[in-house]
Amino acid sequence: MAYEVKGVVARGKGAPVSIETIVVPDPGPGEAVVDVQACGVCHTDLHYREGGINDDFPFLLGHEAAGVVSAVGEGVTNVEVGDYVVLNWRAVCGQCRACLKGQPHYCFGTHNAAQKMTLTDGTVLSPALGIGAFAEKTLVHSGQCTKVDPRAPATAAGLLGCGVMAGVGAAINTGGVQRGESVAVFGCGGVGDAAVAGAKLAGATTIIAVDISDKKLEWAKGFGATHTVNSSQTDAVEAIKGLTGGFGVDVAIDAVGHPKVFEQAFYARDLAGRVVMVGVPTPDMEITLPAIEIFGRGGAIKSSWYGDCLPSRDFPMLVDLYLQGRFPLDDFVSETISLDQVEDAFHKMHAGEVLRSVVVL
Repeated sequence: MAYEVKGVVARGKGAPVSIETIVVPDPGPGEAVVDVQACGVCHTDLHYREGGINDDFPFLLGHEAAGVVSAVGEGVTNVEVGDYVVLNWRAVCGQCRACLKGQPHYCFGTHNAAQKMTLTDGTVLSPALGIGAFAEKTLVHSGQCTKVDPRAPATAAGLLGCGVMAGVGAAINTGGVQRGESVAVFGCGGVGDAAVAGAKLAGATTIIAVDISDKKLEWAKGFGATHTVNSSQTDAVEAIKGLTGGFGVDVAIDAVGHPKVFEQAFYARDLAGRVVMVGVPTPDMEITLPAIEIFGRGGAIKSSWYGDCLPSRDFPMLVDLYLQGRFPLDDFVSETISLDQVEDAFHKMHAGEVLRSVVVL
């Protein structure tokens, strides 16, 4: 028997979202239905609404979520009814060339539910990142469900589903921040502040937050930034060098995804340092750098996919650290809202007024 629930739908490019009745089918083989308890409002959802991902409207938005498994399909063994899970959008296949090389965090064949959720008139919905969690229930592949300690509230745990994991992973997994190293993070929204928190967790001793907003720089201090640079008022590269003995940082993280910011990150690193891009650029953007500088500076230039995370490993670990008081997930939650406030949350996010609005269902 299919379920009818309320969900947030983007019907057309740039149009305000609407609350619609969503038809969620019973789970088929390998699938699970999850009762969503909370879902963060992520910038990726706004990208979907603006047509910045693709044009497969209408979209069922929401993907940064936690909840409880309420039904499973045939052959599902990794979760069962009643399990508390964080949803992820990279369900590892275990069979592609990346997985077979022992690099499942790069999985090239990730799974989504085979069946489609629809509107009541039969219109097929495209779930954001294969999840669609601005809804009371959602249908996913069982591999998109990662069990975590149920003592962590969904408002906090759900954030690991996207933005927080992307930032923490950019520092720890992709950037490989080590004890005693120096780190600069460009862009101090949700992902950037998660990178700051990740650098602190890894033991970095100098953590420099860079942004054009003093308000966001204050947020970054709360997550562990030891220094801040307002790049609208000073040369960020020179400021960072001044804070690192003239050398630059060991790891520079671009959490904006803009060519000019990436260029700043590139020149702000020390010789043999690492540059990590975790902010998502638009398709039309290009980066031009002198080849001799790329060669002469050595080190590494990396992009970070979902924080290069392995959800089955990283989600439970970060939830455990949160429960131990060592990772401040609650501090990312600026406000809790209802489904009918998602459009307002997009405006607040775009204006830089919040780190995360979280829908509570």
